[in-house]
Amino acid sequence: MKTTASHRKIIVSADGSGLISHAGGLLLLETLRITGLGQALSRELQRWRPSRAQHDPGKIITDLALTLALGGDCLADLALLRAQPDLFGPIASDPTVSRLIDRLATDPDRALKAIRTARADARQRAWHLVGVAAPGADGELIPLDIDATLITAHSDKQHAAPTWKKTFGFHPLTVFADHGAAGAGEPLAITLRPGNAGSNTATDHIAAVRLAQAQLPKHRRRQILIRADAGGGTREFLTWLSRPGRWLSYSIGFTLTDDIGAAILRLPATAWTPAYDADGQVRPGAWVAEITGLLKLTGWPRGMRVIVRKERPHPGAQLRFTDLDGHRFTCFITNTKQGQLADLELRHRRRARCEDRIRTAKDTGLATLPLHDFAQNQIWCELVALACELLAWMQMLALDGPARRYEPKRLRLRLFAVAGRLVRGGRRIRLRLAARWPWAMELTAAIARLQAVPAPT
Repeated sequence: MKTTASHRKIIVSADGSGLISHAGGLLLLETLRITGLGQALSRELQRWRPSRAQHDPGKIITDLALTLALGGDCLADLALLRAQPDLFGPIASDPTVSRLIDRLATDPDRALKAIRTARADARQRAWHLVGVAAPGADGELIPLDIDATLITAHSDKQHAAPTWKKTFGFHPLTVFADHGAAGAGEPLAITLRPGNAGSNTATDHIAAVRLAQAQLPKHRRRQILIRADAGGGTREFLTWLSRPGRWLSYSIGFTLTDDIGAAILRLPATAWTPAYDADGQVRPGAWVAEITGLLKLTGWPRGMRVIVRKERPHPGAQLRFTDLDGHRFTCFITNTKQGQLADLELRHRRRARCEDRIRTAKDTGLATLPLHDFAQNQIWCELVALACELLAWMQMLALDGPARRYEPKRLRLRLFAVAGRLVRGGRRIRLRLAARWPWAMELTAAIARLQAVPAPT
C-alpha cells in the first residue's frame, strides 16, 4: 500500500544554542519563589552545609523536587536540570547530591524535621496567597485522607519485607489534604514503613495524623476531618481522636461484625433513606441508615455514630458472606452530629480520592525507592512530598478551570514539556515558546500570574 505523504529526511545535530527543553518548568520555579520554599529549605538545612561548600543544601533539595515533578524517578535524573543552567541555575554534581543525602540520613530525625518545617512554612504562604480558594477558607472542615500503599522493592533494601499481598517491599502510610472536586490534593505526610507493617496499627495512624496536623496553618488545625478506611477503625485510634481538646472530626470505615449484621436485619424498612451518587443526587438502588442505637458500644468513644449503606450489587458482581438479603452493605463511623445521613455517607465515600492522590504520587517518584538505606528512602519520601506539593500549589496559584485538576502526566505533556528559546536583549531575558504549541497561551498566562506575585521578604 502506497502513501501520499512525503517523508523528508531530517538531519540531526547536537549544536543548538539558547534552546530550552521543559520550558514549562518555569511555572515550578516561580512557585518556589513566591511560596518561599527554597528560602525555607536553605534556612532549615544550613547545618548540613560543609564549610566552603559551593552548593546550598536547600537548593539541592529543591532541585531534586523539581526533577521529580518534571518526571524523574532517581537522583541521576537531576541531569535534566543540569543540562539547562540558563533556566534552572547551577546544579550540583551527582557525587555532591549523594553526599548530601548521606549526611541527612546520618541524622534522619533532625533532617526530616527540618524539611517538614520548611514545607509547613511554604504551605502557610501558599494558602495565604490563594485566599478564599484555600482549603478551609470557607470555614468548612478540611478532609485529611489516610491510606496505605505498597511499594515493591528488592530484598537488598534495608527493612524491605514481605507484604500482605505476597509481594516484597514497603508499606508507607500517607495523609493527603483533599482540595475537593475542583482541585487536587497535598501530601501532608508520607511515613515509610516496612512491608510487613500492619494496615490497622493505631500507633502508625496516630503518628501520621500528628505529622499532618503540624503541616497545617495553626488557624486551620481545628477544621480537620480525618477520613480513613476500616484500617483506621480501631478502638485505640478512635479514642485518641476523641480526646477533649483535639478538635478532630472523623469519618472512618468500620468492619461489619455479627452484631452489626443482626442490627441491620432488625431495621424496619422506614429506617432506610435514599443514598446519593457522586453528584449529590439520589441514587436508585442505594440507601443509608443509622444503627447506633441498636448496638452495644461499651468501650468505644462517646458520640460515635454507626451508619450503614445498603445497595444492590452491580450486574455480574458476586455476593460476599457479609452481604445480607441480596444486598451489599458497607459501614462507617463518625462523630459528626449534624447533617443528613446521605450527606455524611457521600462525604465519607469521597475519601476514595486518596487513591488518586497516591497514584499521582507514584507518578512523581513514589513508585520506586531508589536508595538502599531506610533513612535515605525516608528522605526520598520527603522529596516526593515536596514535588507533589509544588505541583498542587502551582495549580492553585496559577491555573483555573479543568487545568486545576490535571494529574502530573497531563501537566508534563501539555505545560512542562514545551520547548523554548532564551533570547537576551535590552537587559532582559525573554523565553520564546513555539507559536503553534496548543497550550502556549494557557502557559504564558499562568507564568504571568505567578510573576505578578512578590516573593516573601
